[in-house]
Amino acid sequence: MDWSRYWRSSDRPLEAMHAHFVRHVYHRHSHETYSFGVTEDGYQAFRCRGGAHTSAAGMVIAFNPDDPHDGHAADELGFTYRMVHIGPDLVSEVLADMAGRTAGLPLFGSPVVDDPVLARNLRGLHAALLGGAPALRRDELLTATVGAMVDRAATRRPGASEAGGFVERARRRLAEAYLDDIGADELAEAAGCSRFALYRGFRRAYGMGPSDYQRQLRLRAARRRLARGEAIGDVAAATGFADQSHLTRWFVRCYGLTPGRFQRAV
Repeated sequence: MDWSRYWRSSDRPLEAMHAHFVRHVYHRHSHETYSFGVTEDGYQAFRCRGGAHTSAAGMVIAFNPDDPHDGHAADELGFTYRMVHIGPDLVSEVLADMAGRTAGLPLFGSPVVDDPVLARNLRGLHAALLGGAPALRRDELLTATVGAMVDRAATRRPGASEAGGFVERARRRLAEAYLDDIGADELAEAAGCSRFALYRGFRRAYGMGPSDYQRQLRLRAARRRLARGEAIGDVAAATGFADQSHLTRWFVRCYGLTPGRFQRAV
């Protein structure tokens, strides 16, 4: 039987999920956060950055912001995992505090890491978040976990944007007006390239087509509104979904829980 628990901070870009899935299948999606997880039991299969991966018990998952991925159980027994989502600004803040100066954001080259030390750190942080540990203890574990992830698993620190030229222009156009009903011709014109070149370049940079990326932007906007306590039906209407059911279907497919459960998770 599938089950999940979700927690999110009321004042920081920090969330945690503990779940067991047998039947649930994640639709291809991405997060605007770093997403670090550890598989507790079973085998979790997913595709990320053009490759197929499997995370077994004790292995760590590391997704960069905007890393497109899906996910499902690799066998009929399902899998149990813990996931922590940390906003890039919070990661940067932690690293700057550790270094005593402004720090760049890390990039994780492999989405699966076999490292018992990282797995132990993530389990400790996750348990503190879901278990209601004091704020000071949570902050200590957050610093230790982010530091360990960077020291032991990060491959490099990128610049502001890896996607350049026409792809970045198209992404900005979508981000500035994610509610607009933008056609392919209009988006290609804004990017300054052909429709074919845009679709191919966008998929190479973000792992999904522009329409899928636009839906991700709408889902992220919905999450922000839900976190402020707005009614789910109003959020659906304000973020480009046909109705509450439409928003709920995509929310579950991409995040593994309903908008209502997310809203109650503070």
